[in-house]
Amino acid sequence: MLPGEAPLARLATRMPDQAVSILSGAIAGMASGVVSCPFDVIKTRLQAQGAFNHGLKRSPRASVVYHGMSDTARAIWKEGGIRGMYRGLSPSLLGLTSTWAVYMMAYESTKEFWKPKFENKWIAHIMASVSAGACSTIITNPIWVIKTRLMTQASARSVHKGQTPWHYQGTVDAARKMFRNEGLRTFYSGLSPALLGLTHVAIQFPLYEYLRLRFTGLEMGESGVRDASGKVNSNWFGTCCASFISKTCATCATYPHEILRTRLQTQQRTPSYSQFESGLVRPAGSATSDGMINLPRYRGVVRTFKIILAEEGWRAFYNGMGTNLVRTVPAAMTTMITFEAMKSTITSLQEHGRLLEDVDSREGFS
Repeated sequence: MLPGEAPLARLATRMPDQAVSILSGAIAGMASGVVSCPFDVIKTRLQAQGAFNHGLKRSPRASVVYHGMSDTARAIWKEGGIRGMYRGLSPSLLGLTSTWAVYMMAYESTKEFWKPKFENKWIAHIMASVSAGACSTIITNPIWVIKTRLMTQASARSVHKGQTPWHYQGTVDAARKMFRNEGLRTFYSGLSPALLGLTHVAIQFPLYEYLRLRFTGLEMGESGVRDASGKVNSNWFGTCCASFISKTCATCATYPHEILRTRLQTQQRTPSYSQFESGLVRPAGSATSDGMINLPRYRGVVRTFKIILAEEGWRAFYNGMGTNLVRTVPAAMTTMITFEAMKSTITSLQEHGRLLEDVDSREGFS
């Protein structure tokens, strides 16, 4: 045991299983956020473009600002440098930390709840994934709305068309302005397609558990067997492969819902522009010259789907997917490896702590 490890080992023995899952998930989410933020900014810009060309009578291709991952990265770097690439990092870290903390805790708990109810454990894993995903989505949706708003807003130096109708100085400023101008409901914009995204985790986590079991002989959260030197053989390569394959399959199968969610999240509930008269700025809630009240452009999942399909074609539902797949590799690997490593480390500390408690108890009787 390393110097200073004994107090940590004693503390770890007092941690309940739920606390271990929460801590491991939170640290995994934080690590993933740092690695994936630049790719997330690029992906979100690609997803959201076309949402701010209100009333412009032009073909979908004529309104496209960003063309692919590299072009988008260059444009963002030119506008804001490194800060532009990490725009929205604070809410992203907050969102990922809280999302994974809630998800891992809920997943581990609900998995034990569903297992006795189904003979097939993989069905129990699917039910646990959906249950945990619903909990984390509802709790953290406001954070993701703020993050998406910050990531899609271009720099003040940007000369691109389709500039966002807001400008925020940071996470707190965005939350304050959104609440003041648009009300509490705006923080739950995009919740319906986000809940549709439960199909994503319903594919990803059961598949991850299956592949990790096949590749390493271990289920999610399980530690490997110690060798003669005391080191744990966790087969990290197998874990990486399992996380990469499961995330890629889930993303390809469910990606269009992310486009719907992004469009709904990046839309102001009380827009300050007119969707009927191009270029004419009117106060929120006012009417156009023909008496029509300014309404949100996207209203509901079905209507949003129809508008995007009619104006931009089916390809718009896959905007940014290439970037998202590139982001999948480091993000999924970072998240799951960090989670498994933290879980293994805490489990190891708990084992040491119990040994120390046994020694203390024997010394107390001697």
